[in-house]
Amino acid sequence: MTQELRRTLGTGDAVVIGLGAMIGAGVFAAPGPAARAAGTGLFLGLGIAAAVAYCNAIASARLATRYPASGGTYVYGRERLGEFWGYLAGWSFVVGKTSSCAAMALTVGAYAWPGQAHAVAVGAVVALTAVNYGGVQKSAWLTRVIVAVVLAVLATVVVVCLTSGNADAGRLDAGVSEGAGGVLQAAGLLFFAFAGYARIATLGEEVRDPARTIPRAIPLALGIALVVYAGVAVAVVTVMGVGGLGQATAPLADAVRAAGAPGLVPVVRVGAAVAALGSLLALILGVSRTTLAMARDRHLPGGLAAVHPRHQVPHRAELAVGAVVAVLAATVDVRGAIGFSSFGVLVYYAIANASAWTLDPAVRARVLPAVGLAGCLTLAFALPWRSVAVGAGVLGLGAVAYGARRWVAPPK
Repeated sequence: MTQELRRTLGTGDAVVIGLGAMIGAGVFAAPGPAARAAGTGLFLGLGIAAAVAYCNAIASARLATRYPASGGTYVYGRERLGEFWGYLAGWSFVVGKTSSCAAMALTVGAYAWPGQAHAVAVGAVVALTAVNYGGVQKSAWLTRVIVAVVLAVLATVVVVCLTSGNADAGRLDAGVSEGAGGVLQAAGLLFFAFAGYARIATLGEEVRDPARTIPRAIPLALGIALVVYAGVAVAVVTVMGVGGLGQATAPLADAVRAAGAPGLVPVVRVGAAVAALGSLLALILGVSRTTLAMARDRHLPGGLAAVHPRHQVPHRAELAVGAVVAVLAATVDVRGAIGFSSFGVLVYYAIANASAWTLDPAVRARVLPAVGLAGCLTLAFALPWRSVAVGAGVLGLGAVAYGARRWVAPPK
């Protein structure tokens, strides 16, 4: 008999967990590479990313209502498209996001104590794994604190930049200087600012009244994140210009310095470290729940499907994910080598949209999933070619592993 998780999360908790994943370290780093790729088309890229994310959010909400279980798109793909597609979604999520976890942990270390980044990263992983082990409500409480701190820091950055004597609205050029390719690449980079809403669907088995809660929480969290990202982008560009933003290594810290408030740079650094902690917490939650779902179907070791009798969490999956991430964070610097994670997440959402497309044969009901599917595939292949090549290779390895397992132990 499969042990189920405890349903304790309400709409507010679900929104906060989604925001914790979306308003993470990316807001402190992503605007720079996106501006470099798109130039003055930065805001158009942000709009395209938000539109694709909206289609994905609606697809995820509809599917989560039908299948309110842990695993997210792994479950949806399996139920709507077949076992292989569910497996491919789960594989791309678990492998890609495990590397993302290590990258977020190292980001915490780099901001908090640059000289001991690896040690701080391991400590962060151990601490957050312990929080998750204690129950999803404890994770939701900590996420609420993290989101409040990060939003306060971002609000400070926006106000300081917009009220600075160096602010110039003329820098908000709406043209497109780097062509369609640059805009799409920027949209692909910025898309991951919004990808955290999947955490809400992934936790479907721990949400109260999922048929009502998840469809409300996902669009609400996405809308708040869009307002935050747009506000930050506008504020930073008014003091730095798109060219300055594209050259910045720490965009928000450089923005407050350009606004004439260098004393706020340490505050921004603390905000970035806390934001990375929030992303890491949400990532560990999401990866462990997808691991649980895949272990239930024996795509991963069956022992990982165990649920703690008191805390009602997938404790073995959480410990396994935490251990792997801690080892990576201690031994490898993966911050510059996780392009395949970006590619994998877009494939993950492409499968979600394809799954939602099968829910209703009506043409009107299929428009958003079709747009979302096309958008995900377009953005995936607009990424830098190395990211596409590594991502396709990782997914190929997963497909080979799936085929080998079916050959060794064919389904009865």
